[in-house]
Amino acid sequence: MASRLVCLLATFTISLCGFAPAGAASEPIKLIFDTDMGNDVDDVQALAVIHGLQSRGACELLAVTITKDSELAAPFVDLINTFYGRGDIPIGVVRPGKTPDPYKYLPMAAEKKDGKFRYPHDLEGNSKAPEAVALLRKSLAGQPDQSVTIAQVGFSTNLARLLDSKSDSASSLSGVELVKKKVKLLSVMAGAFTPIDGNAHYCEYNVVNDIENCRKLAEEWPTPVVWSGFEIGIAVPYPSESILKDYGYVADHPVAEAYHRYDPPPANRPTWDLTSVLYAVQPDRHFFDLSPKGNIVVEADGFTRFTPAENGRHQYLKLTDQQKPRTLEALVQLSSQPPLK
Repeated sequence: MASRLVCLLATFTISLCGFAPAGAASEPIKLIFDTDMGNDVDDVQALAVIHGLQSRGACELLAVTITKDSELAAPFVDLINTFYGRGDIPIGVVRPGKTPDPYKYLPMAAEKKDGKFRYPHDLEGNSKAPEAVALLRKSLAGQPDQSVTIAQVGFSTNLARLLDSKSDSASSLSGVELVKKKVKLLSVMAGAFTPIDGNAHYCEYNVVNDIENCRKLAEEWPTPVVWSGFEIGIAVPYPSESILKDYGYVADHPVAEAYHRYDPPPANRPTWDLTSVLYAVQPDRHFFDLSPKGNIVVEADGFTRFTPAENGRHQYLKLTDQQKPRTLEALVQLSSQPPLK
């Protein structure tokens, strides 16, 4: 066991060197993660990537807000945060929201053994968590101006409602004013900007399930927005071999177990949400290229139409064949990185 631990530590020391954030003296990115945790397993892996990046000093996870209205969504997020030694990160929930079904892996948060949760956590239900918009306002208000990055990898419900929010005890500013003052970048996993399987009018899940709020986000969000389209995640599928081999440093790993429950190996899952958070935290590491600036319009059926414009606020991720291996390796190393303790 001791020799195996030494090997693990050596392996991840090498990983740290290979994917350490540029400029070790730079301040960590202040990050808020907005997720529909439970609808796909890439949300789980994306949260693991964030913890890997925080362990490397690249970011600080201020809060997690949830757009899936399932009673076990917040406890599952708390389970993951607790596994990585950060069980005190605030979690906010949508009220009301969409897709209430706990589906395949959220029930892990309710399972017990010998009278205790199999995976330790304190939050026992969404009803025990604060409402998401209130938490977003509080989290933003407490940060320096132009310092916060938000990664939205689910529906647009929470952030659209944030734009409509009024002054409160956290801030006298309206939602739009607060976002404009505190947020420097919004990284969104939504839409499609190249043909998918020959379909040039592909309507992506996160948009289709919340069209009006996604349209509001596209039209009214006052800061730069970078979209990670459906095509990016399917271009770098997560190797199921990693799930079988890289998470075995503990007997029960919640990320690996969630993957097995959702779509077990040998399935290689797309990395939709992982790509969005990787760009959000390390936009200057050249894991991706960017489209020209422009504006994205969400059409009535959920199709995201991009029009180039010199002064546009929107761009979308692009990925070359040369970038794919390095980007995938970064995602594998970050998602499978052990907790600091």
